[in-house]
Amino acid sequence: MAVQPIRLFGDPVLRARATEVTDFDAELRKLVADLTETLHDQGGAGLAAPQLGVGLRVFVYDCDDFTGHLVNPTFDVVGDEEQDGPEGCLSIPGLAWPCRRHLHVVARGWNMHGDPVVVEGSHLLARCIQHETDHLDGVLFVDRLDPETRRLAMAEIRRAEWFGEPPPVVRTSPHPLFGSSR
Repeated sequence: MAVQPIRLFGDPVLRARATEVTDFDAELRKLVADLTETLHDQGGAGLAAPQLGVGLRVFVYDCDDFTGHLVNPTFDVVGDEEQDGPEGCLSIPGLAWPCRRHLHVVARGWNMHGDPVVVEGSHLLARCIQHETDHLDGVLFVDRLDPETRRLAMAEIRRAEWFGEPPPVVRTSPHPLFGSSR
């Protein structure tokens, strides 16, 4: 397990749709561990694999006294109620704006071992599930803001001291893996 650098707004990996996980192996378990450790280090409520530069459909969460992870998640909205509330993102550090989300959702997916998982949530957990699933689709919460709030948010992002920082360099091994190179 290791804390990893979080990709910031502007990094193209945050705008790409993540790929379905097909191998529930040790590499996936390490990814879940790295996501969890990085989330706790940063004090967030959720963290998706693309935020670490990994284009797989995996996220972890720790909110409303619920902790866990989902692989290849989907969710269904329960009822018509919505909630408005402040929302932030570890890829847009230090900034938050009011964002409308569904009040209650039921998420389905798998755990890191390939077992089915169902998570029902409302309020913060529902917001977290929707936010992290958006990340897996290349959508950032600022895309969900009303037009005027989004305009103000984008101006504030451009003024942030971290804006425009180059993405972290990710080193990969030059050695072949199982007889083939990456």
